This record gives sequence, C-alpha cells and structure tokens, in this order.
Amino acid sequence: MYDYMLGGHNNRPADREVVDALLAVAPATKATVIENRRFLGRAVKFLAEQGVRQFLDIGAGLPTQDNVHQIAQRAAPDARVVYIDNDPEVVVYGRELLSGDDSVAIAEGDIKRPADILGLPEVHRLLDLSQPVALMMFAVLYFIADDEEPWRLVARLRDALAPGSYLALSHATADNLPAEQVAAGVKVYNRASDVTLRTWSQVKRFTEGFDLVEPGLVLASAWRPDGPLPAPDEVPAMYGAVGRLAER
Repeated sequence: MYDYMLGGHNNRPADREVVDALLAVAPATKATVIENRRFLGRAVKFLAEQGVRQFLDIGAGLPTQDNVHQIAQRAAPDARVVYIDNDPEVVVYGRELLSGDDSVAIAEGDIKRPADILGLPEVHRLLDLSQPVALMMFAVLYFIADDEEPWRLVARLRDALAPGSYLALSHATADNLPAEQVAAGVKVYNRASDVTLRTWSQVKRFTEGFDLVEPGLVLASAWRPDGPLPAPDEVPAMYGAVGRLAER
C-alpha cells in the first residue's frame, strides 16, 4: 500500500484496491505518505551528518525509492543499515533487492519482541551496539495497540542503545483531520491492518529518554523542510521527531 502511494511497482491488486478506497474518503493520506518519506530522507541525512554510521530501521517494509542506506551512504559511504520487517515475504524479496551489498541487510523481526530483534545475526554482523546507532521507526508504531504497551517496547530498544545514539520516528495522528474523515479512513484501512492513531502527547511519550533536536515533535512536513510546504488541504496526518539519547 505504501509503495503504491509512492508511485512504486512493488504492490498487488489488493493493495491498490484498499488504497483507492482509502483515498476516496481520506484524500490527505497520500500527502501524508509522501511527506513521511521526505521527512525520512531529511532525518537520515541529518543523522549521517551528525556522525552516525549505524542504522537500525524497524518496520522498514519493502525497499522502495531512495532507501535509508542510499541516503545515508551518499553522506557517509561507510554507513551500515539493518532493515527489520515482520513479513517473511517482504524479507525474502528485500534480500533479492539488496543482494551484493555487504553493508546492508534485511531480517525478519517483530517490534513486539525487541529482545529477538537485538539478538538477530544480521544485527550482530553489521551493527556494534556499544557504539551510537540510529534507531528508526517510521510509520510503524500505530500498528501496535495501546494494550500491547508500545511505549514499553520502544523503551526496551532505547535501553539497549549506546550514548550518542538517536531515535527517529514518525506516527500517524488524527489531530489535524475532521472526525468524520478519520472514522471513514480508519474503517477502510482496517481492512488491511488495524491502526491506532495517536495525539501529539501520546506520540511524545515514545521519545522519553531522548533530547529532541529542533524543531521537536512536529508534523512531518515541518521537520527542517528543505522545499515548499504542502498546501493547506494537504497537511500530513503524521508527526515526526528526531532525538539524541540523553546522558544516563
């Protein structure tokens, strides 16, 4: 679905059917996906410029246009990236797409089992957790319901990071959308996967233990923009933030 909205080709008729229905009732969704991807690009570039050379991208999905490793390695050719996804089909296809690059790996893992992710062979092969890592969770945390304690899961990953590490995340919200559009959109989206949209303060909880870099937790399009901002009717329903691990 995400790939289809970005104009990619790694999608199926079922994905396109749900997306078309979703955009019919919640047209801001496409702008949200596009702006989220642009935010990811700016965040990765920023992190590489701060000296980060290790990236752990959880909930990465299929490699699509301008991936994390491509963005990071333009700024830092020695950057290493591990992508994590819980869909075995995504992992198999992702390995085909990434074959031949020893600085990048994709592995099967579930954010609901953080200890398993941290113990993956691909993580140990490419990442040194005693050194700074950029923990990335873009457009994934809203697939975890409140009763599954997503804040605790993020804290578990945070506690495994070395000083100087960063968190970069984005999270869907209903704060800026009409209630009827939100209800209709969620109903359609839940045909594919249940989602939990969260408020600014709920998303902010994920960043506990991190010192947010300017401008803090803001709409994805407003995080250090490097081009024109979206039109008023295309404001993304996605928050974004980057934070540096606070001194313990």
